[in-house]
Amino acid sequence: MLLTGTPPDTKSQDWHFTPDGSPRGYIKPHQLKELWFHTGTRCNLSCGFCLEGSSPASKRLDAPTLTEVKPYIDESLELGVEQFSFTGGEPFVIKDIIRILDYASQHRPCLVLTNGTTPMIKRLDELARLSSNPYPISLRVSLDHPNAEQHDAGRGEDSFAIALSGLKLLHEKGFNISVARHMEKDENTAVVEQAFKDLFELNGLPVNLKQVAFPDFLPPGSLPDVPHVSTDCMTRYQTEESRRQFMCAFSKMMVKQNGQMQVYACTLVDDDTEYNLGKSLRTSLSETISMKHHRCYSCFAFGSSCSEL
Repeated sequence: MLLTGTPPDTKSQDWHFTPDGSPRGYIKPHQLKELWFHTGTRCNLSCGFCLEGSSPASKRLDAPTLTEVKPYIDESLELGVEQFSFTGGEPFVIKDIIRILDYASQHRPCLVLTNGTTPMIKRLDELARLSSNPYPISLRVSLDHPNAEQHDAGRGEDSFAIALSGLKLLHEKGFNISVARHMEKDENTAVVEQAFKDLFELNGLPVNLKQVAFPDFLPPGSLPDVPHVSTDCMTRYQTEESRRQFMCAFSKMMVKQNGQMQVYACTLVDDDTEYNLGKSLRTSLSETISMKHHRCYSCFAFGSSCSEL
């Protein structure tokens, strides 16, 4: 049994089958609700756990310009897109980010994932001027843990205080905000969430600020030993409705790679070129997506999703 979509001779056996020969689990996209743009892997921080391997010197993925992004915004509008989202790297280090957000928020709501530190804070006044645009810009700030010691161990000294300051400034400017945090193995989720609520209350932020928890996705190119997702898994433990909630069922991500804009299946698989779906959003929607990437297991087992839709 081969999955439909890209001709089978262009894909590896792993795309179609698990190591024991079982048909690989897959997702068939049903619409384009959300279009993501990767702003490149350059970042002001160098976090060892970063799933993108981002750093100040990283050139793994390139930074797009407004000229390169605009045609995909326009094409996605024709396809009924409901939201534009942006991730990196750190989006606020790229030259055109304010111009890109200005154009995007003329047409649909926008979500920006940011570390909330100096690059964002320096451009906050520019960002605030977009508040009068037809659609809102929301920001999700990374606060890995509810205390500085753990957060700074992964992101660098004083990064917790700076990110918390950035979060407060965004709130004061009236932006919709949320927080991305780490999900630890065997954590007591209620205790962790309460610790964040206490932190928010102490700093004059909404106590029920949305928290989006992520497991450790590991750096690019990692090959951890995780269970393989077969078609049996996807029918035994998932329903048609739950399969429609996987990001690859309703979203795509634009990546600038080797100087060219490319469509990727979702935000978590840009380190595997088999998930490169070409240059056309419309064509990409007919491609069946294999669950072969190790991060697909996080979606399967934990319901992980970068989306807030």
